[in-house]
Amino acid sequence: MTTHPPHIAMFSIAVHGHVNPSLEVIRELVARGYRVSYAIPPAFVEKVAEAGAEPKIWHSTLPGPDGDPEAWGTTLLDNVEPFLDDAIQALPQLIKAYEGDEPDLVIHDIASYPARVLAHRWGVKAISLSPNLVAWDGYEEEVGEPMWAEPKKTERGQAYYARFQAWLDENGVGADPDSFVGRPARSLVLIPKALQPNADRVDEAVHTFVGACQGDRAAQGEWRRPAGAEKVLLVSLGSAFTKHPAFYRECVKAFGDLPGWHTVLQVGKHVDPAELGPLPDSIEVRDWVPQLAILRQADAFVTHAGAGGSQEGLATATPMVAVPQAVDQFGNADMLQSLGVARHVPMEEADARTLREAVLALVGDPEVARRLDSIRREMAGEGGTRRAADLIEAELSTVKREESE
Repeated sequence: MTTHPPHIAMFSIAVHGHVNPSLEVIRELVARGYRVSYAIPPAFVEKVAEAGAEPKIWHSTLPGPDGDPEAWGTTLLDNVEPFLDDAIQALPQLIKAYEGDEPDLVIHDIASYPARVLAHRWGVKAISLSPNLVAWDGYEEEVGEPMWAEPKKTERGQAYYARFQAWLDENGVGADPDSFVGRPARSLVLIPKALQPNADRVDEAVHTFVGACQGDRAAQGEWRRPAGAEKVLLVSLGSAFTKHPAFYRECVKAFGDLPGWHTVLQVGKHVDPAELGPLPDSIEVRDWVPQLAILRQADAFVTHAGAGGSQEGLATATPMVAVPQAVDQFGNADMLQSLGVARHVPMEEADARTLREAVLALVGDPEVARRLDSIRREMAGEGGTRRAADLIEAELSTVKREESE
C-alpha cells in the first residue's frame, strides 16, 4: 500500500513583504518530507518553486509587486477594498485549482482572505502566518474602532462592510469582517516579539512568536564591501513605496561626501538614477539589492521600517533610521525608536542634515550597540524557521489523531 505525505497548502498575495517571510518555512517543510503547494499569482511562481513548493497559479487584480505604489490609493477604504475585490474573484479560481487535490492543512498569509474560506469549505485547520504585528487584548477598542469610526459613517464604508459580510455568509463562515481579518484561530508570528506593540497583552495560546525566518539567502546574490570603505550605509524604502527621487537626492547630499563611508542606495524600479543628478563614487545606486547580505556588513540602515526590513536590521544588529511610508511601517518605526535602536524620521522631515545627523548619532552611540546586541540574542532564542515548522507539524499531528478517533 502506497502512502502519500500530508499535503500542506500555502496561500499568499503577490507582494514581496507577504511572500518572502514564508519561504524559508516552506523550504523547511518540504525538506521534512511534506508535500507543499503554494497558491500564488504568476509573478512569484519561480520564487515559490525554488523553495520546493508546487505552484497553484491564480490571477490577481491587485497591483503587482512592481506596480506603481500610487495604485494603492491614499485612504483606508482605498487600501482595503482591493483586497476584498481580489478575494471574491480569486475564490472560484482557487476552488477549481484545488478540486480533487484538497490539502490536509492550510497555512496562509494574513492578506489571503480566500484561504480561511477554503479551509472552512474543506473542513481542515488553518494557520495564519503573520509577517507583521498581531492584535492584542484591547486592540479593537484602542486601534480598530477609532481608525474605522469615520469610514463606517460613509455610504462607501457601509457598502464595503455589507459586501464583506455577505461574502462570508455566502460561504458559511460564522464571523464578522473584523474578526475574520484580525482574529485567526491559530497564528505563527514571523516577527520578533520585540517588534510587537503591547506584547504582554497578546494571547499566546493563539499567537506564537517564532521570530525571523531568514535562511541564508544565497540565491539572492552576494555583496562585498568596497576596498577602502570604512563604514557602509544601506538606504532602502522596500519594494513598493519607492517612488521618491527627492528623498534619494537628499540621501546623496547627506552621505555622498561623508569621509570613509560607502552608501548603497536602492531606488526601486520607478526611479531613474539620472533623476538623482551627479553621483560621487561613494554612492552605489541599484534598483534592487540582496538586502540581508548587505546588512550583515553594514554599519547603518535607512529603512521604510517594513516588518521584513525592521527584523533584518535587528537580526544583524544594525542601527536604523526609520522613514515609514505606509500601513504598519509607522508603528514599526515607533517601536524601533522605543527600543533605543533607531530614529523615526517622518518623510517630510527627511532632509540631508536630519538624515546625516541621525545616522552619525546612532552609529556613534555604544548604548545603541548594546541594545541591538541584546535584541539580536533574544531573537536567536525565538526559534525561527525550525520552530515554525515544528508547530505546523504539531497541528498536522492533531489532525491525524482526530481522524483516527
